[in-house]
Amino acid sequence: MKPRDLGLLFILAALWGASFLYIRVAVPVLGPFVLVAARTLIASTALYVFARVTGREVDLRRHWRQFLILGALNSAIPFVLIAAAEKVLTSSFAAILNATTPLFSAVVAAVWLRDRLTAARIIGLLIGLCGVSVVVGLIQLPFIGGLATGEGLIFTPTGENLLAVGMSLGGALFYALGSSYARVALKGASTYALSIGQQLGAGLLVLPLAVTNPPVAPLTVEVVAVTLALALLSTSLAYLIYFTLLARVGPTNTLTVTFLVPFFGIFWGALLLHEHIGWEQFIGLLLILASLLLVTGFRPAFLLRAQTPAVARRS
Repeated sequence: MKPRDLGLLFILAALWGASFLYIRVAVPVLGPFVLVAARTLIASTALYVFARVTGREVDLRRHWRQFLILGALNSAIPFVLIAAAEKVLTSSFAAILNATTPLFSAVVAAVWLRDRLTAARIIGLLIGLCGVSVVVGLIQLPFIGGLATGEGLIFTPTGENLLAVGMSLGGALFYALGSSYARVALKGASTYALSIGQQLGAGLLVLPLAVTNPPVAPLTVEVVAVTLALALLSTSLAYLIYFTLLARVGPTNTLTVTFLVPFFGIFWGALLLHEHIGWEQFIGLLLILASLLLVTGFRPAFLLRAQTPAVARRS
């Protein structure tokens, strides 16, 4: 991978990691429905304008029904679930849980698309399940008790917290459903049509809920700024970089972003929101990332030339 492409990969991971920060700041004011409607409608408009300015034809009418379904599965529902979860969870915690998306993708593909679950994938799924259990405190690690210092985040598995965890994991599950649906129903659609169509479809679906659930607090400059950043940087610009990388370095190398996003999510949360993460969450994250290596079959390009399908991330 050339230095330019490696730089784009890190920029993409930083943009997607920052999305959890933006959501955490904006959702207490806007609520999940207004935030998601603003994000998707602004992002789809910006992508459409960019496509037309650069001379790309975008046909949204041919697959409009599929775009509505994809928008629901791949954007509207997961965006709302994750935003609602972040009313309780920190952005760092949400970023860790969202790293499970490829694990759900493997299960969905096995059930829906009859993709084979190898022994390595099954072991990876079990390790990932253990990682999530460690993150949320369902599995205790007594040997790290003396390592937690300061104000390290120790997650308490209360009913409200576990509900938020369930919503965040539900978002990852719907991302997986959306990816499989796109593979089945939208094989002939261009990448720009897929990006614009799903965001526009999501925005139209969420808009009635946004109208009936207005912001719960007065808007501030900070909230407006992070909402625009979420739509224009972590959605529109991120998709452009994502498709550029797919074309330049292929899906195997682009898949590396899956492993970088949670670290950037933790970094932005610590830097700008002063969030802390406990040893349980850090060790759980390492288990989840180890499981991804087995489930995705990812190998660096210089070790393995075979292509592995990339799992698109959106939060």
